[in-house]
Amino acid sequence: MNSNNITTYKFQSATGALKYNLTNDYMFRMVLQKSNETLTLLLSSVLDIPVENIVKAEIQNPIMPGEAVDSKEFQLDIVVLLNDNTFINLEMQVVDYNNWPERSLSYLCRKFDNVVRGDDYIEVKPVYHIGFLDFTLFEDHPEFFAKYHISNEKDGYQYTDKFHLYVIELNHTEMATEEDKKHKIDTWAKLFKATTWEEIKMITSTNPSMNSTAEEIFAANSDFMIAEQCRVREDNIIHERRMKEALAEKDNKIEEQAKELEEKDKKLEEKDKKLEEKDKKLEEKDKKLEEKAKELEEQAKELEEQAELIARLQKQLEEKGIKD
Repeated sequence: MNSNNITTYKFQSATGALKYNLTNDYMFRMVLQKSNETLTLLLSSVLDIPVENIVKAEIQNPIMPGEAVDSKEFQLDIVVLLNDNTFINLEMQVVDYNNWPERSLSYLCRKFDNVVRGDDYIEVKPVYHIGFLDFTLFEDHPEFFAKYHISNEKDGYQYTDKFHLYVIELNHTEMATEEDKKHKIDTWAKLFKATTWEEIKMITSTNPSMNSTAEEIFAANSDFMIAEQCRVREDNIIHERRMKEALAEKDNKIEEQAKELEEKDKKLEEKDKKLEEKDKKLEEKDKKLEEKAKELEEQAKELEEQAELIARLQKQLEEKGIKD
């Protein structure tokens, strides 16, 4: 802080590309864990709660900065206890594993089971799951900020006000409503996705409350241990994306092969049908020939009988001629 009591931020002198932005889930966790101001401001925006009403926002599952992540066992979602009476699960996800609805509901249901043994169920604390996704969750229903609750199918009557599932699609800021913009949720999304210091400085120039967040992003990027874990996470994500693309390509090939086999089977079926029709025609022809042969056989038999009759008549005539 200088003599004029104006805070000087290190990020203001940074230029060029960020090493890691907030779509990196490790960076996302580190910044929110180390900057309670950022966490508070973000929750205030998303939950539409005045900042002064947030007395306490405590992360329940902190990790040591720079601590290694085992992707099979370690989860980077952030569990927050807000004002000692509400659980919030925050998660950043950039890879679509085609299981987000099931995954988010599983997380939310686990946290909803928070009644202390012996207490009445009415004491259950409200729960929120807030997913920041850098992909479109439902291709046929894109939406920047979607809020899901349990409600009556017929008239929409809410079943409970303690079970909330929010989805913010970072790739659809253009779909932000006036209400979203009023609470600066689209601004947070742009800050999360910013890839250069110039973008961040442009955002903070009109949103000075985000200076502390930008400063924490700068500090985390400057921390070797944190940056190394961000790199590991990014490498894992690149690997996962390639695996997903490879599997998708393999599935496409299998689908194409199945289609080719289906077409071949169809052609063989058509060929078999033609052969069957041909066999049927040959069978009909053989039947006609058999009938013709039988007819000729009968005619031959008749001719033979007629010849025998003529021979008998001739013999009778001869015998009669001798007698005469």
